[in-house]
Formats: sequence, C-alpha cells, structure tokens
Amino acid sequence: MRLGVLDVGSNTVHLLVVDAHPGARPLPAHSHKAELRLAQLLDGDGAIGPDGIDKLIGVIHDALQAAEDKGVEDLLPFATSAVREATNADDVLARVKAETGVELQVLAGAEEARLTFLAARRWFGWSAGKLLVLDIGGGSLEIAYGIDEEPDAAVSLPLGAGRLTAGWLPGDPPGTEAIRALRRHVRAEIARTVGEFSRFGAPDHVVATSKTFKQLARIAGAARTGDGLYVQRELKRESLEAWVPRLAGMSAAQCAELPGVSEGRSGQLLAGALVAEGAMDLFGVENLEICPWALREGVILRRLDHMGSA
Repeated sequence: MRLGVLDVGSNTVHLLVVDAHPGARPLPAHSHKAELRLAQLLDGDGAIGPDGIDKLIGVIHDALQAAEDKGVEDLLPFATSAVREATNADDVLARVKAETGVELQVLAGAEEARLTFLAARRWFGWSAGKLLVLDIGGGSLEIAYGIDEEPDAAVSLPLGAGRLTAGWLPGDPPGTEAIRALRRHVRAEIARTVGEFSRFGAPDHVVATSKTFKQLARIAGAARTGDGLYVQRELKRESLEAWVPRLAGMSAAQCAELPGVSEGRSGQLLAGALVAEGAMDLFGVENLEICPWALREGVILRRLDHMGSA
C-alpha cells in the first residue's frame, strides 16, 4: 500500500510517501517539505502564536493535497518537541484538527528516541550488535541504546539545534561568551544522562541520524546525498572538533556556502555542532556512522509491524 508520514517537526513539516507492505523495505515514492521552524516561533510564554498556528495549518493543507495527488491510502500524522512542549499545545492540536481534519499524534521524547532506534536497527541489522543512536532535531536531542529492536535506554533532551540557536546564540556570528555558555549548558545536560547508558557497557556500533549530523558529516568530507543511500558516511570526532571553532567564526550566509548545508538550517549549524561534539566526547565516541533512516521510517516500520500482526 502507499503510506504517507506527516512529520510536524521543530524545523520542518515533512510529508514522506512510501510504497510499503509488511516484511518488505519501504520504498520512497515522494517527499514534500516546508521550512516552518516552529521551535523559533514560540513566544515569551512558550506558546505558538496565532500567526504560527495559521502557518502550520496552511502547510498541513499543502501536505494533504500532495498526499492526495500521490495516491496516499493511509496517513500517519505526528508532531515532535515544538508542539509537544508548547504551552498551548492542546489549542494548537484542536485548531489543526478542526481546520484540516488531521489529528496529530504528539510523540513523547522517549518514544521519538525508540522509533528512531528501531529505524537504525532495521537499517544496520542484528550484526551491528549493541547500538548507540544519536539524533539532533530542531527542538531536542534523542539518545537510545540497546541490542534488540526496543532499546534498553532512551532519553530526549531539550538540546535541539533550532531551540538552542534561538535561546542561546544571538548575533551573526554569535559572540565568544555566548558560545562558551552554550557549550557549558550542552555538556552539563548530556553529562547527566551518561551514567544511565554506561551501565550497559560500550556499544558495538555508534550511529547518528538527522539533517544536522548529515550536514556535519558532509562538511567533514562525507559523500554527497546524490551519491546514494548505500554509500557509507562517517563523522570522526577529530574532524568535528576541528570544524567547531571554524563554524563559530562564520555567519549564517557563510555556513550556507559549505557543501551540503541548506540556507534554511545554516544558522543552526554551530549549535548542532556543539551538541554533536559534546555527545561524542562525553560518550567516548571517536567515530560514528550516518544512518539514512530516522524517525519517519521508524513510524512507518512500527505501523507495518502492526499490520503484519493483525
């Protein structure tokens, strides 16, 4: 059947259309996305304002039209940290349902981490052994670890690249003191969770998902997206540590000129790099591999599993 996943994220609203059935690898058929940056539209009280809700509803209407055009039979709509943590989340969800008919499922942070872990496990297979999975989104950082398809530990931290950029890094480029303060904050937040994972022992394989990690790997020399899904892409901590001070001195426009960096996310790259560097350092990761599958694929795989067992 043709499935559609509507992902209302902190940076983008992304419709992914796949052809799928239980026991088979979902095949991408169409992708439709809009940069909305909900994480940066929160007001001083942590609410998504009327203008932000109007924009979200308009983008969802466009995604629904694209889904109809591509023959989607079943739509799986969900929202992550920007909606989850908005102080007026219930109002946002009610307006979206009333004006579009879409009932967004708000994923808890730990569930987001578990679904991303499932996608990585299916991509790399059982031979990868114990997996540590890192994902930097616009609003949160997800970390999950395990040897099965369900992780032994999964956490979500408020360390998304968009959220941190808006809250900690004024200026373009930001000042040295602001960068140093953010670095301290990021490492303190991650350090609180390390013990929860270290008791399970060292992972056999460390992987990362998300646009932020893909962009960091690309500027550090990894293959282009156009080279295909199955090309191995890695990010070494040594390379990342060399890039962080360079990114700190670059404007958003200069970052956008780097290979693989989109203009819409260029201003968030430094914050994302500080989170990636902190996570790799505190978890003792020298090298990680980029996983092409992430949360959206995890949602699809979970749905297919339920279909197969029905």
